[in-house]
Amino acid sequence: MTDLIQTTDLTKSFGEVTAVDGLSISIPPGEIFGLLGPNGAGKTTTLRMLTALIAPTGGEARVAGHTIGADDYHVRKNVGILTESPGLYDRLSAERNLDFFARLYEVEDIPGQVERYLRMLGLWDRRGDEVGKFSKGMRQKIAIARALLHEPVVLLLDEPTSGLDPEAARTVRHFIGELRAGGRAILICTHNLDEADRLCDRIAIFKSRLLALDTPTELRLGLFGRSSIFHLAKAEERFANALAEKDFVQSAQVVDNKIVVTLDDLETHNPALVRILVDQGAEVQFVGEMRRSLEDVYLHYIQNDADLEVD
Repeated sequence: MTDLIQTTDLTKSFGEVTAVDGLSISIPPGEIFGLLGPNGAGKTTTLRMLTALIAPTGGEARVAGHTIGADDYHVRKNVGILTESPGLYDRLSAERNLDFFARLYEVEDIPGQVERYLRMLGLWDRRGDEVGKFSKGMRQKIAIARALLHEPVVLLLDEPTSGLDPEAARTVRHFIGELRAGGRAILICTHNLDEADRLCDRIAIFKSRLLALDTPTELRLGLFGRSSIFHLAKAEERFANALAEKDFVQSAQVVDNKIVVTLDDLETHNPALVRILVDQGAEVQFVGEMRRSLEDVYLHYIQNDADLEVD
């Protein structure tokens, strides 16, 4: 399988400021890849390089098999981009907006493509209305349709649900998920960590340089492992000490009326831990698993950036 996006030590400096420092990633067809980082981390600069809008100062990038800086025309032909600000023509109708951009993209069947995406996004009945009268969610749908008119194999989305109400955001997320099945490589820059957790197959945490890269699940497990929470009528240190004696238990701590136990295989070992607690006289009310959020992972890497080295 040939990666549709591949960067090797991709770097961009503006004078003495390095916005992107040695970024190496690869994104195959059918993957939604999240690029997470704070404002000023270099995410938008990365997107601008991948669309051949600005040239890198170091390293290289290939998009849809074409090299940035050597074959920029074909790079742009194969990329669709959604910017954080839609940039539509407010006095033109939805249909005329898409018609205009389809001509720029040299789309062959312009009426067919415009109708296809307006119907797909539920806007065909509003095709004659001025875009300036649309809600932000509807404008965002038009902007997504614009990015897809020329059927690009690579889709770059900058904050695709920013400022949308929950219903509109859900519609956009669902549509992005459906695009994965078409074999596109989709790169999303977002501050919405819950959205990234649900949508993305892999996530890169990024602050000018790459800090971490893996699936959301593996990022959590790599940092925090797995923990069981034993809710007791009354938690005592002796209960935690009895659990900690087991070889498969990494740690056991009393927190309020709960005992938090870190171990690898919860499903296999939880029954034995419950038996130990009961034998010790504990009243076990129920057992759960501690869920660490992607936000916990993100903040760990961003706040400890100065101390991290990435292999």
